[in-house]
Amino acid sequence: MSKITTKMKRHVRHVLKDENPTIWVGKDGLTVQSISEIEKQLQKNKMVKVRILPAALKELTTAEEIATKAAKETEAALVEVRGHVFILFRKRRAEPEPPKP
Repeated sequence: MSKITTKMKRHVRHVLKDENPTIWVGKDGLTVQSISEIEKQLQKNKMVKVRILPAALKELTTAEEIATKAAKETEAALVEVRGHVFILFRKRRAEPEPPKP
């Protein structure tokens, strides 16, 4: 997981405070598709807000565990977990330059 400063966390929370979550984690939990969608949105926007539906929270799984797993798999910083919503942030990765002919 990448590191993030307190000031940066505050900035990300402020930017996303009025935004609705753009990704929902359903009853199947964190699937390959949801991880790839989080990855795509992080690359595009640097930050993503995710809602965990109650069906995804089984007896042994908490919102914190799902958020931590998502952050680990996408190599992003977990900014905040509030209820069933969490925020991830990651600096954009440099696009590999195409080989020159």
